[in-house]
Amino acid sequence: MQTLPLTKDLVLIGGGHAHALVLRKWGMNPMPGVRITVINPGPTAPYTGMLPGYVAGHYKRDELEIDLVKLGRHAGARLVLGKANGVDKTARNVLIDGHPPVPYDVASFDVGITAQMPAIPGFAEHAVGAKPLDVFAARWRAYLRNLPPEGAQIAVIGGGIAGVELALAMSHAIRAKGSASQVAIIEAGPQISGISAQSRTRLERALDKAGIARHFNTRAQTITADQVTLANGDVVPSTLTVGAAGAFPHAWVRQLDLPLTDGFIDVAADLRVTGHDDLFAVGDCAHMTASPRSKAGVFAVRSAPVLHDNFRAVLAGQPTKPFTPQKRYLKLISLGKKAAIAERGGRAVSGRLLWLWKDRIDRTFMTRFTHFPPMPAPSVKNAAQGVTDIVNGTPLCGGCGAKVSGNVLKDALAALPASPRADVQSGPGDDAAIVQTGGQTQVISTDHLRAFTDDPTTFAEITALHALGDIWAMGAAPQVAVMNVTLPRMSEVLQQRTMALILEGAQRVLAQAGAALVGGHSTMGAEMSLGFTVTGLAAHSPITKAGAQVGDALILTRPLGTGVLLAGEMQMHAKGRHIAALLDELRRPQGPAAALLQGAHAMTDVTGFGLSGHLHEICEASNVSADIALDALPVFDGAEALVASGIASSLWASNQASAPVSGVAGPKAALLHDPQTAGGLLASVAQADVAHLLKALENAGYTAAQVGQITPPGTGLSARASL
Repeated sequence: MQTLPLTKDLVLIGGGHAHALVLRKWGMNPMPGVRITVINPGPTAPYTGMLPGYVAGHYKRDELEIDLVKLGRHAGARLVLGKANGVDKTARNVLIDGHPPVPYDVASFDVGITAQMPAIPGFAEHAVGAKPLDVFAARWRAYLRNLPPEGAQIAVIGGGIAGVELALAMSHAIRAKGSASQVAIIEAGPQISGISAQSRTRLERALDKAGIARHFNTRAQTITADQVTLANGDVVPSTLTVGAAGAFPHAWVRQLDLPLTDGFIDVAADLRVTGHDDLFAVGDCAHMTASPRSKAGVFAVRSAPVLHDNFRAVLAGQPTKPFTPQKRYLKLISLGKKAAIAERGGRAVSGRLLWLWKDRIDRTFMTRFTHFPPMPAPSVKNAAQGVTDIVNGTPLCGGCGAKVSGNVLKDALAALPASPRADVQSGPGDDAAIVQTGGQTQVISTDHLRAFTDDPTTFAEITALHALGDIWAMGAAPQVAVMNVTLPRMSEVLQQRTMALILEGAQRVLAQAGAALVGGHSTMGAEMSLGFTVTGLAAHSPITKAGAQVGDALILTRPLGTGVLLAGEMQMHAKGRHIAALLDELRRPQGPAAALLQGAHAMTDVTGFGLSGHLHEICEASNVSADIALDALPVFDGAEALVASGIASSLWASNQASAPVSGVAGPKAALLHDPQTAGGLLASVAQADVAHLLKALENAGYTAAQVGQITPPGTGLSARASL
């Protein structure tokens, strides 16, 4: 629990190697008062050193990638998934595609480089750069899955170390699949560049053995879908063309209003941008003016400890120290198969043992981002009875996983007297209260969530959509919202920054839904939480939970697994790409789905009590039973694996006890009780309407499915394998 106020924002732009190492070290000893933010286009950052081995098939995808979601959790950092496109130095804001600007007191660039070559006609349409690595890796996976019947035809533009390594790796992987391989390297110079004569001899031998052609002293002139035309008139057949000819700064970096050399950010010896005390740059995107070096990952790795210490120094108002990169360093060059060349000071040796050495170095590096020291548990010495059981149980989740038990809530609501007002037409139990106002039917609901992400904008967007779910489930149109927010203790400047990000996300979602944000209440507390009271107008009789009919089909509009994924992320067991995909889906409004389901006999949104709990409410209100088809349930990627590993949301056990389901067992059955945040709509519809409703929902972008049917009363909730 945070006890010291936040006063400064440190923003890391990019998840490069230096930033990743800083985050790991920061997590061991966070600087009090500093809120750290990471901005990266995706939830993972590929490790450069293992890319050739990954391309060759020696490593799996997970072994190549640094999971920034897990690393951010370790460091106590918020992760903003978005592509930075600039910096407003006056306002001290980082500009991001599709996201509000993120303010900083100190910011750092570690965004790498690109190998895109837009000057070559056809490159943008038919080729891919070897960097950014994540883009290339995805393109390579797709190519390898769908090799042309005639075999692979690959052209690599660039005959430096990177190009040769990739050519050898791709050739090896294709031959390993039993397919024909035709790989060619195109190099403007007279020979393989960037290495010693001894290394060059060994690489030429490896290329000859792999049958890889070389075109020296020429350039790619034009690129089409199936060939590269060279400046000397030769034509290289190619269904995959890869750019690996040098290092180029990203276009947006070249346009920064900062000191640049050939598009790279000038930095002084202490890694601060020249003339800017609050900005740093490291890795390949930086130009070290005090000691220029070639672009190599070793310098990013070696600079990380100095970068970490200088962040702390600037944030504390202390002097910085210089980074002095070494002049000579070891080069380990992969040869496609499990062999490598080691070069230092012009001398080179090669063989399988050197690949094993390189593999050990790379795996040791990646272990830093997969194994983190456990956080100390709170002391329960001399605590009251029951404290130990709670502390040693499942950690309290964010989102709906932190809700009060269904049985506790039900017992509390049962004590409420019926409303004496004639204009209040429903009591506790419906998704929203129904009120007659001025001849119109209005529905009103409220919801409040404990933070499940440290990105205020994402949290606000999903929380607002979560609250609107009750309005949509009643078949009403959103009207008005009032917000309640609790911020962690922080300075007034950070309060303003955080509130701006929250309001940006909430306002965008509510405006798109047709609702007006009309005010609210704020306070500070131990942690961030956010809630909305929302109203809606119903043009027709609201859809309640009480109309389900025997024989109806049950349609669910969103996959299950939110609770276990968020619990897994909090415990650093979930994969970052699964969390990123989850948050993307949770940003999808359920309003259009509700409009398609206006003819439903009964409807609710699946939230804290899980599918079983909310279906149980429909059954009780409608005096029916229900049968669930387990195989038909849509499930988020990664959810079943987490359940199988023993992960569960803190509300799961209460949900299972409140609404048990007979007939099935196993990980997927456990997801019936998983608490959902911003979950899908669960609608009871006439069986005759199912086909066209599912088609319409699919066309609207929803992962919808018929997940069961309504049965005669008396059997409660049951499940079977399939419909």
